[in-house]
Order: sequence, then C-alpha cells, then structure tokens
Amino acid sequence: MSIVNIFEGREGHIAQKGDQSIPLACNSDSLAGAVSQRACVYSGARVVLNPITDALHLVHGPIGCASYTWDIRGSTSSGPDLYRNSFSTDMKELDVIFGGEKKLAASLRELAEKYHPPAIFVYSTCIVGIIGDDLTSICKKASEELCIPVLPVKSEGFRGSKNEGYKAACNALAELIGMQDYRPKRPSINLLGEYNVAGDLSFVKPFFEEMGLEVVATFTGDSRVKEIERAQCAKLNLVQCSGSMTYLAKKMEEKYGIPYRRISFFGLHDMSAALRTAAEFFGSAAMKEKAEEIIRREMNRVSPEIEAYRSRVAGKKAAIYMGGAAKAVSLVKAFQELEMEVVIIGTQTGNREDYEKIAYIIKEGTIIIDDANPLELKELLIEQHADLLVAGVKERFLAYKMGIAFCDFNHDRTISFEGYSGMVNFAREVSITINSPVWQLPVKRECCVGSGSQLASIRGVNDDIEEPCHS
Repeated sequence: MSIVNIFEGREGHIAQKGDQSIPLACNSDSLAGAVSQRACVYSGARVVLNPITDALHLVHGPIGCASYTWDIRGSTSSGPDLYRNSFSTDMKELDVIFGGEKKLAASLRELAEKYHPPAIFVYSTCIVGIIGDDLTSICKKASEELCIPVLPVKSEGFRGSKNEGYKAACNALAELIGMQDYRPKRPSINLLGEYNVAGDLSFVKPFFEEMGLEVVATFTGDSRVKEIERAQCAKLNLVQCSGSMTYLAKKMEEKYGIPYRRISFFGLHDMSAALRTAAEFFGSAAMKEKAEEIIRREMNRVSPEIEAYRSRVAGKKAAIYMGGAAKAVSLVKAFQELEMEVVIIGTQTGNREDYEKIAYIIKEGTIIIDDANPLELKELLIEQHADLLVAGVKERFLAYKMGIAFCDFNHDRTISFEGYSGMVNFAREVSITINSPVWQLPVKRECCVGSGSQLASIRGVNDDIEEPCHS
C-alpha cells in the first residue's frame, strides 16, 4: 500500500522501514512529466570538472547551457580563477544545419591564444549529439596544434541522469592522470570527491598534513591541472563523494594499483573515522597516535558549542533529500549526533547498495524515497510532520511555502560544513533555521494539486487539501 499518492509508474520508489526488507526501485529513468529533481548528464560532468581552477571550460552548444557554471557549483579557489568563466561556442541555427566543428576549432584556437590554459575541457551538449559533430576528432587535432591537453567530455544531456555525466568527467580526468611524474616526499594520498564547496578543503586538508601525509591531488576542489596529471603517484585514494568518484577510483586501482577507501568529512564521527582510516592504511604507530591526538583536541574544542546547539534542536524531525547517497548517509549520522530524528531520507541517484546501507542506519518508520518529485515530497513532509528539510536549492522554495525550516546542503551553499568546525557551522545553521520566529507567523501556503490551486494552513493541517489527480 502506498504511503502517499503517487503517479502511475512510480510504484516501488517509496518505502517505509519496518520489519521487512526494502526492495526499493532505483537506477531507472525519471518518469516523464513528474518534474524529477535530477539534473542532466552535462550538469553532472560540469560539477565534477569545473572546480579545476586553472583549466578552461568550453561548452559546445547553445549559449543557454553555458549558464551552468562556477556559481552553480560554488567551489572556491586559493589561486587561479579561470574556472569562474563560462565559455561557449554559442551555436546558432546555421551551425545546427551545417555543423559546428569549424566554429569549435576556431574557438579553441582563440581561447588558447588569449588565456594560455594548461588544459581545456570541451563539453558536448544535447544539440551536438543530435547533429553528430565529431568532438573527439576536433579535440585531438586541437591538442596537437596547441600542445596542451584538449579533452572531450561526452555529456549530451539526453544520455541519462547526471550519473552518466560523472562517468564522462571521470573519463576525461583519466586522460590527464599520468601525464607527469612525481615523487612524493611523504606518505601520500589523493582526496576524491572533495569539491571545496564554500572552502571546505581548508577545514579538512590540514589534519592530514598534520598527520604527516602529503595530499598529491584533490579531485577536484581547488585543484590544478598539474596536480591531476601526477595523481598516479599517490599511495591511497580517499573517496568522499562515492557517487561521482568511485568510478575513477576503480579505474586508478586497475591501471596504477592505487587502493581506495570510502570516507566522509562531514560530521564528528565520520571526520574522525576518515583520519583513522588513513592512519591505519599506512600502518604507522606515530601516525595513528597523531590522528588520535587531533581527534581528542578537536572534539574537546567543538563539543561545548555543539552541545549548546543540540539542546535547542534535540527531538526535532528532519527530512533529507540529497543528490548522492554518500551525503545522505553522513547527514543521518550528523542528526544522530544532534539527537534529532530523521523521518524522511531520499536521493536523486542512489543505487540498491546505497539504499540497503541507508535502511540499516535509520529507525523504524522512516520513509525512503528515490528520485522524488515535488508532489511526493510535499505529501511526505506533511505525513511525517517534518520540522526541517535538508536538501538543495531546488527544494528550498517548496519548504518555505509549506512553512518548514530549510538548510541548504548542496554544492551551491556558501557555508562550510566539513570537518570539526564545519559541524559546528551545520549545528548553528540547523538551530537558527528551526528556531526562527518566522515559523510562528500565520503563513499560508499555496498548494497546486490536480488542475487547480487552493490555500491550506501550514504545519500538517491538510483537511481542506484535495487528493491529487493522477489520471
């Protein structure tokens, strides 16, 4: 029996943890017309590659696709800022009719002459896949002519969800890796799936360096092309965003013999576990001791602040809706640290293994949802009496219209949430938004259901709401 009213074809994508296992449907195309919150292939490729700060990023397609740029990702840089520009071949009607290959080649020559980048990533968009421009051939010729890597990123939006974009980005990165030799001075690691959103890297990297480790490359937050080219010299890959970077970690293990470990830098428990994981891999007693020293010091430093915020949010109900499952799992643990109850958890791109892991750590009665649409989210938030929604910017306005507190945890946020200090920031953000006096106001929300719209009072009072029409 369905927990909420859903569209035909969405059966199996929503489940409630009980005594039975959860055979959640996933890894399927979004239902047409259901307004999925997923992004396209190009989006997935762009969010992975754009944080490489000194590279040039060229979108081969209409100008509209170039609007998805640095400010969507929000990754910061400690140096170069070429990545903050979004270049486009600006294809017009005649380019679609006669092909855009000559325009692309001319654009590459012009941009290389003006900006002298160490590498160029060229993204193919939907129209390029339709008309059949030979992106690979053009990039190969340009690379030979310009004497720099010019890397095609096969990211036509219609190829699937942004998971396919992650793979396209990782394939392009794999072409860069190994171009330079390097000998690390200390035990070395790469950080995969760390995008330096809101400067997160500065809350994490110093701990590994204090332990005696050298971070050869970060994929791809605040990274440089040269660092990516020598990443094969590291001894261990630590993978945070497993959805976007496990594919690359497996390729590097197969080609260069570099093992990988999945970790997370969000939350007190996971941050501590990440430090211990690195120390245990290298087997150094001194490194293990240093890791424990860092953990004790940082926990003692932040615990009083977190306890103060915990006292203000304990017992509140949280809903989680993330792009990837790794962040969703870390959020469950973080809310447990704040003594909050997770009543809804969902992802856009989770797979069966992800949902099995989620089901293991959540409590009885928690709703799990895959590839949600706004109608389902709205009904679940009411049904589960959620006090807070943690999601991305696309879900912000749904929460506000319903009078529910919201915390932006996506890649366009402006507050650092990683590491020990990041957890303090997160606890503060959650406390401020949940306890805001604005929720005491008699706000009305507009609910679009069926073919009309009407008003209903907030906070779970839905007596006058029509049942949605799904015919």
